[in-house]
Amino acid sequence: MAYNLKTVCILIADDNVLMLELLKNMLLLFGVGEVVTSKSGTEAYEKYVVYKPDLVITDWIMEDLDGLELAKKIRESDRKLNPFVPIILMTGFSEKRRVLTARDSGITEFLAKPFSAEDLYKRLVQIIENPRQFVKADRFFGPDRRRTLGKFYGGPFRRDADDGKENPNAVKRKIEKVKDDKEIELDMVERPDE
Repeated sequence: MAYNLKTVCILIADDNVLMLELLKNMLLLFGVGEVVTSKSGTEAYEKYVVYKPDLVITDWIMEDLDGLELAKKIRESDRKLNPFVPIILMTGFSEKRRVLTARDSGITEFLAKPFSAEDLYKRLVQIIENPRQFVKADRFFGPDRRRTLGKFYGGPFRRDADDGKENPNAVKRKIEKVKDDKEIELDMVERPDE
């Protein structure tokens, strides 16, 4: 699906000038109205404060302030600066532990290099069509790290608001499952559609 991105401002941070130009041109071809570039994490944060972008795309490894440190500064910033801004992290290192580290650092989307224009556009569409709720915990602030919430939840309710009671909006379902020729009855709780 094509989106009208003429009013969107995107900030890019990468210390590789060629990558900056490539990304800028891709985003302009997608129809993005304003693309702001920066060659360092520190410069990116300064431009974030001034331009208040709708989206930040940053490289992970940069000399002065890397992508994760930039994300942390943005997430801890004053609410007037929108700490909820989506952040796409680019990197050539896409091992699972790095993806998890990025996710746990408040990154919205992960983009492994090399990538195509289609890969970048898919991340933009993901952010537009499936915005994630934000979570604030003792040691984490960022988009909900869970990509999907299962249709059923059968575990204990542990939130303070639950008071140990079942969710009154949930629908109880009895499900029978055959395993090793034995029937096992499971209580499952379905999340109501929001």
